[in-house]
Amino acid sequence: MGENNISVKNLCKSFEGFTLNNVSLQVPKGRIVGFIGENGAGKSTTINLILNELKKDSGMVEILGSDTLDSTIKKEIGVVFDECNFHEFFTAQNVAKIFSGIYRTWDNSLFTSYMKKFNVPFSKPIGSFSKGMKMKLSIICAMAHRPKLLILDEATTGLDPVVRDEILDMFLDFIQDEDHSIFFSSHIISDIEKIADYVILIHQGRIVFEEEKDTLIYQYGIVRCEKKQFTDIQPEDYIISRKTNVSIECLVRDKEATRRKYKNVVVDSASLEEIMLFYIKGCLLYTSDAARRS
Repeated sequence: MGENNISVKNLCKSFEGFTLNNVSLQVPKGRIVGFIGENGAGKSTTINLILNELKKDSGMVEILGSDTLDSTIKKEIGVVFDECNFHEFFTAQNVAKIFSGIYRTWDNSLFTSYMKKFNVPFSKPIGSFSKGMKMKLSIICAMAHRPKLLILDEATTGLDPVVRDEILDMFLDFIQDEDHSIFFSSHIISDIEKIADYVILIHQGRIVFEEEKDTLIYQYGIVRCEKKQFTDIQPEDYIISRKTNVSIECLVRDKEATRRKYKNVVVDSASLEEIMLFYIKGCLLYTSDAARRS
């Protein structure tokens, strides 16, 4: 376990109408793990179970080498949810004063430098902040106590592209310490593509894949062919096939090997978003895509 800052095995939680089913994942030290999936797939439920905000039905969760999330471990974690939970009448100065009393490692000079960098007001009531400004404050506070682990649930939601890019660079700087890790859930797939080392896709409460990002981006591909050509493709050579209005399309793990073996079909590169949507929506996605390409 020493190589992972988060280790989850066979995690289960049932609600009426939804079940998180045997979720297993790892967040290695020195790495950023992106966590993707559609709304309701189980991302936030998984994060809340990891943080012990929900009681699990079964399974194992270890954080920073401990299966008990006590106060000492909690102080080593920075958490940002998609909603700012600071009292609307507080100012950023009030929040910093409170956190400096909670976290022995609170770094007020780091907090101040981030506040100035991202133009967050020190003395205005937080209730007057825009959503993006609230998210910036939440991220700054999560990083200013110098945690070992960041857990981010839609943390870049509401930020404009320039600020998002600067925040992502902060995350990349944070991970330069090989003991640090980031577990990053986001609907903004381009953010995951930019900074993640590994990507985990969850769909309907189950993990679909846990894969190195570079493998997904540089090796996976999409075959587009006619029905007659498709009958020549062996089932072991593709992951999923989908029928569209004009063709049949397959997701493959090795686009170069597929090109060498099947010279009469088109094999395109696949973006991370395309891979995710292929698993989740399949034919619906590629019907519209094919229509645009024709």
